[in-house]
Amino acid sequence: MKIILKKEVAGLGEAGDVVEVKSGYALNYLIPQGFAVMGTRSALKQHEETLRQRAHKEAKLVADAEALAAKIAAVPVKVTVKVAESGKLYGSVTAAQVADVLAQAGFEVEKRHISLPEIKEAGEYEGSVKVYKAISAAIKVAVVAENAPAEEAPAAEPAE
Repeated sequence: MKIILKKEVAGLGEAGDVVEVKSGYALNYLIPQGFAVMGTRSALKQHEETLRQRAHKEAKLVADAEALAAKIAAVPVKVTVKVAESGKLYGSVTAAQVADVLAQAGFEVEKRHISLPEIKEAGEYEGSVKVYKAISAAIKVAVVAENAPAEEAPAAEPAE
C-alpha cells in the first residue's frame, strides 16, 4: 500500500516521502497516529503539486541566500579589543561581537549562525556565517588592539 508520510518515521522515511508499506502497518498504526495519509491517486497528484511549488520556493530562497552571502562576505569585519602588553587579548573575540559588527553594517545575523576559530590574539582570522541550510558566507575578522602602542617619537634634545 502506498502512503505519503506527514512526519519522519524512523527506518521508513522523511516527511513528504511516498513509501510502500504493508496495509496492516499503514491502516492500524501510521494513518491513525497521524504519521501518514493514504496514497490515493488524488492525494499523490496533490502531493506532486505541493512538491513542485515547494521546489520553486526553495530555488528562490537559495538564490536570495546566495546573494546575501556574497554581500556579507564583502563586509569588512573589524573588532577592536583590549590587548595586554604580551599581545594576548583580555578574553576572546566572540560570535556576539561579530554579530554586532554585522548588525551595524545592516545585516541581522544570529550569533549562533557564526562560527569562528578560537581568537586569543590580534590579527586576521577566517570565519563563516550560515545564511541558509548549506549556504554560508566566508568572512574575514580583523582583530585590532584598542590600546595599540604608538611608535615612540625620539626625545627632543634641549636647545643650547
